[in-house]
Amino acid sequence: MPHLVILYTGNLESKVDFDPLCRDLADAMLAQRDEQNQVVFPLGGTRVYAYPAPHFAVADGKPPAGQSMGFIYLNLRMAPGRSAEVKKTVGEALMSVLHRHLDAAIARDLIGVTLQIDENP
Repeated sequence: MPHLVILYTGNLESKVDFDPLCRDLADAMLAQRDEQNQVVFPLGGTRVYAYPAPHFAVADGKPPAGQSMGFIYLNLRMAPGRSAEVKKTVGEALMSVLHRHLDAAIARDLIGVTLQIDENP
């Protein structure tokens, strides 16, 4: 633990290169430090993996002409004990990486983005 699981609509396969996205998200997680400058996530437990959803429905299914619709959902699961500020900083770092990889696709198409952070005992 922690695990960052990415679920995305299958139509994003041709628009986003998920291998480097996963690597960059893992690197961002490993770079995080808490208020005492301690590592937030352990090297050996940090995992990032992505799954396409081959079957999906987005909104009303009627995108504007020339666009497609999709989503990318990130769920970060971690053990409890991190401060609200650390969780906020981690979320911001992950969203920054995600937008570096997705902004070109978001500019062309309607792509919803969600990040959820959960603590598991």
